[in-house]
Amino acid sequence: MLEGFVEGEGGVATTLLRWTIADYHRMIAVGLLGDRRVELLNGLILEMAPEGPDHADLSTDADELFAAQARGRYRVRVAKPITIAETGSEPEPDIALVRRQAYRQGHPTPADVFLLIEFANSSLEKDTEEKRQVYAAAGIAEYWVANLKQGELIVYREPQGNDYRLEQRLRDGFIAPLAFPDIEIDVRDLL
Repeated sequence: MLEGFVEGEGGVATTLLRWTIADYHRMIAVGLLGDRRVELLNGLILEMAPEGPDHADLSTDADELFAAQARGRYRVRVAKPITIAETGSEPEPDIALVRRQAYRQGHPTPADVFLLIEFANSSLEKDTEEKRQVYAAAGIAEYWVANLKQGELIVYREPQGNDYRLEQRLRDGFIAPLAFPDIEIDVRDLL
C-alpha cells in the first residue's frame, strides 16, 4: 500500500491509503469487493457508475462494429480490465482494441492497447480527467470518450507526460483509429 494525504474537514490532513495492483487482486480473489462494480485508478478503488440504457446499447453496438472489422488484427474487449503498473491502475474501459493474443496469465498492458473508448454520462469528469491522465501517462496512443450528454466524441491522441497533446471534439463525420486507418467509423454511431 502507498499512502498519501488529502485535506479533510476543517483543513486537517487525512491519510489516504493507495492500494497496489497486487493488493487489489488479493481483494478480488478473497471476495472482499463482492459484486461491486469497481476499478483501480492511481491506487484508489473507485466505484463505477451504473450503465444507463443508452450507454449499454452504444457500447454493445461499438463492440459489434469493431468486431466485424477486426479480421484477425485485434481483439475487442468490453468492460474488461487493463493493467497499468506505472500508475497503479486497473481501469475497465468500455471498449478496448488490443493485440490478438490470450490474456489468461494477465490483463492487457499499455503495450497491448491500440484504442480505448469510454461512453460517458455521469462518468464524464472521471473519464476526461483522471482516466485521460492515467492513459496518457501509460503512453496509450489513442483514447476516445463518447460524451453522451453533449453529443460529441472527444478524441485524445499523442500522449506526452500525463496528458495528450491533441484533443479533438467531433459531432459528426468519420473517424478512423490510428492503428487501423482503413476502419472508418461514423461518429454518430458512437453517440
